[in-house]
Amino acid sequence: MNAEAARTPLFDEHVALGAQMTEFAGYLMPMQYIGIKQEHLAVREGCGIFDLCHMAQLRVFGTSAFDFLQYLMTNDLSRLSVPGMAQYTLICDDDAGIIDDVIVYRTGEIEYLLVANAINRRVVFDWANMIRDRWSTHQPCGESAPRQGIDLEIVDETDRTGLIALQGPLAIPLVEQMMPEGADIPTRFKILATTIGPTPVLLSRTGYTGEDGVEIFTHASNTAAIWRYLLSFPEISPCGLGSRDTLRLEMGYHLYGSDMDRGVDPISARLGWICPADKPDFVGSDAIRRIREQEDHRVLVFFTADDAIPRPGMSLSANGVEIGHVASGTYSPSLCVGIASGYVPTGYSRPGQKLDLQVRRKQVSVVVVDPPFVQGTSL
Repeated sequence: MNAEAARTPLFDEHVALGAQMTEFAGYLMPMQYIGIKQEHLAVREGCGIFDLCHMAQLRVFGTSAFDFLQYLMTNDLSRLSVPGMAQYTLICDDDAGIIDDVIVYRTGEIEYLLVANAINRRVVFDWANMIRDRWSTHQPCGESAPRQGIDLEIVDETDRTGLIALQGPLAIPLVEQMMPEGADIPTRFKILATTIGPTPVLLSRTGYTGEDGVEIFTHASNTAAIWRYLLSFPEISPCGLGSRDTLRLEMGYHLYGSDMDRGVDPISARLGWICPADKPDFVGSDAIRRIREQEDHRVLVFFTADDAIPRPGMSLSANGVEIGHVASGTYSPSLCVGIASGYVPTGYSRPGQKLDLQVRRKQVSVVVVDPPFVQGTSL
């Protein structure tokens, strides 16, 4: 283990449980406890718990917060009409390169919480502050003068906040047992300030596994106590990064650094649905509009491989000509086949399209499919 890597508030808990630790995004994180397949199936069939304390968390607040975030992000923040709502969105550069995918929570009338990928913690914070400086002198559409009286703060709260995910078909019934009597659990993409046991938390009905469940925010000092409390329920299994990756890929969820990065635009990444065409004047909007008008470009596809396990970087070809590479690839514990994503020209992106995957010295036939790979989850 890298002695210089950061440790989450749950590091000692993972070690005590015998987790296989690995470095990820600058943190020492559990890769697995008893096995990736077992932990994967525990989430699909029961309930699993994940340490997400490494995720970047930025608090944006002030009377100018809404207007600033509406300019910074691709999705339409006005859909978060009242506090207690959450939204999936992107942060792009001026050329439509994806800086990160984030979830934004409206935690108050003039306060928002952004949860970004751990690997992009500093990038997103610095980019947001750079755009803040630009936005403060930016002339809004239809206005004759720059903005005046900016009231806006951006604060990195990652180190003082703990985050735990509880996912699986049993997650919600279990959470209901833990909450105060008479409390209503939030619906999908809603948040609620409540308690888990005796500890105050912010409960979010979100996740990255394709199963129903919650993500639990609390103060960093409370994280270990909540982790132990949750594991006191025999139905709950600790899970590591390995199963989190297989679970998310079975659903066709993107992973930053594999399925998208700053060299990829939202349209090519099949994320145009969180870039409303009628939303004007946000960072990257002009470039996204131009890309939408193009007929031919590369696009992310998902495919199955019956006779191989696709791995990132493997070559994809059609009619003997290389047309792309695997972005994410793994073995699906739910389907017992290889599953993967990759970028190919749009002409090869239709479901049912057969491609060839280069696996060492042989070629294996794969078939393009519409995600998710797994149907009928608890969502």
